[in-house]
Amino acid sequence: MRRILITLLLAVVSLSWIPAYADAAAMVPPGNRNAEQPPIPGASVRRTKGTNSTFERKYQKVHELLATDTRLMSKIKSTARAYGIDPIHIIGALVGEHTYNVDAYDGLQSYYVKAASYAGESFRFAYNGESVDDFVARPQFDACKGKRDSYSLWTCREDVWESDFRGKKVGGKSFPDNRFSAVFFQPFYAGQTFGLGQVNPLTALELSDLVSSTSGIPKLDEKDAGSVYKAIMDPDLSLAFVAASIRKSIDDYRSIAGMDISGNPGITATLYNVGNSRQRAAALAAKNRGAAQPVWPEENYYGWLINDKLDDLKSLL
Repeated sequence: MRRILITLLLAVVSLSWIPAYADAAAMVPPGNRNAEQPPIPGASVRRTKGTNSTFERKYQKVHELLATDTRLMSKIKSTARAYGIDPIHIIGALVGEHTYNVDAYDGLQSYYVKAASYAGESFRFAYNGESVDDFVARPQFDACKGKRDSYSLWTCREDVWESDFRGKKVGGKSFPDNRFSAVFFQPFYAGQTFGLGQVNPLTALELSDLVSSTSGIPKLDEKDAGSVYKAIMDPDLSLAFVAASIRKSIDDYRSIAGMDISGNPGITATLYNVGNSRQRAAALAAKNRGAAQPVWPEENYYGWLINDKLDDLKSLL
């Protein structure tokens, strides 16, 4: 009997990491889970070589921008406060984007100039002549009609795209085997994102309600592509979407996976890079069901850099 009690006690102890989902979350340990940086995608490597640059050079350039542009740093800190996150998470997202995806401009003013250059552009979100507004009116999307907030609505539409359209022929029309955002929301060229935070237009639409309620920015409309691009290119607006994306990832992992990632900027940076925090949190929760020890989220190459450089990045604050 005594042996049975000891066995039961050990079982309880081994599962003690599991949080009470309603009122607590397991704190994800700081630092990287991987001893070495995970592989960097070939596209990022080629893009960097094509500009005769290196990742270290690009890292130093964005670091210098953050270190010298006091106006930008002030905006980062005030935006972080509004969304209840540590500003290091915003810094991590910006550093990752400008290290692996685009080169940083020399100053904040250059981002304003770039945003202004797109003002008045006439374009729409569409694929093969069909606007996204008409596309989501198809009956396959009826299940999404009851979604009350922009995040639930557009993530529902993403799910329908994945299950019913991606790589398939529907009603005599073939659809690419590619992400919803890449097919309908990049009217200039594939893989295009813009601005300080390199926010995808679909991501901006998903976060529109949260940003509107927190920052007072008017809600975005997919029928007005110009207003969406202004929001993600103008630094006065785009930082709110960066912060909202991070806030949503933290909330998704807490409510769905029962894990608090707010103390690990490498994980929030990873999620900023890969997106789909809701689905990824659900997948992690599934892995942890019945697990004797917690399965922690892991950083990718992008988030690994942020944790590896964390002391250097924190010095910017």
